[in-house]
Amino acid sequence: MISGNPFKAALASGRPQIGLWLSMADPYLAEVSATAGFDWLLIDGEHAPNDLRGTLASLQAVAPYRAQPVVRAVAGEVPLIKQLLDIGAQNLLVPMVDTAEQARAIVSATRYPPLGIRGVGSAVGRASRWSARADYLDQADSEVCLLVQAETVTALNHLEAICAVDGVDGVFIGPADLAASMGYRGKPGHPEVQAAIEQAMKTIVASGKAAGTLTSDPALARRYLALGCTFVATGVDILLYAGAARRLASDFALSPMAPPASPGAAY
Repeated sequence: MISGNPFKAALASGRPQIGLWLSMADPYLAEVSATAGFDWLLIDGEHAPNDLRGTLASLQAVAPYRAQPVVRAVAGEVPLIKQLLDIGAQNLLVPMVDTAEQARAIVSATRYPPLGIRGVGSAVGRASRWSARADYLDQADSEVCLLVQAETVTALNHLEAICAVDGVDGVFIGPADLAASMGYRGKPGHPEVQAAIEQAMKTIVASGKAAGTLTSDPALARRYLALGCTFVATGVDILLYAGAARRLASDFALSPMAPPASPGAAY
């Protein structure tokens, strides 16, 4: 929690930022992940069971490390955005943004009056270090990094307008939802979906905004980076654990050295 926003500065300068998705909803694992060397960590409040307190705990856990936390809200709701900002989230990812009007409303929720509608209560919040940051109200607007998710056919149809919204720092393409919106649910690798994703990334980059996405495919991640994507998440913590745990169990289940189950061991 320092003045300024290193993640926002990196995106603005075009430096690629490699990230990891945190869906485990556990601050201990968030801290472990913060030691791995990633540039950013996504604390997922949409599809993982992270509530406000859990998100706060993860923010506190990763704060001493270089990795920058990005918080995904469950929705672009004004009261929730206010709470996330007050607990110290500087980088927000907001899902399901289909139009420029939606994007402008979310920008307004992240700005104090007269530029927006964010409630002024930082004096008792972590964001201002409980009033220890005397300059917080003057600097807060410029320190917020707002990323919006374009993940439907409607969003892609309005992509240029969304990118043109002042206060939107980057646009994240959500492959799974986009695939479903295009009629290819569960098939984000379909050629038509990938073609749409690549075209969207080119549009975002051409607008001067940061483009981002999530993929567990290293080759695809490198392809997106080559297209000019600036923030790319390359894996999901819970899937990394699940895969490793299943491989370990499978290795021993198939090993001739594995002892036979004892009839008295089950209880």
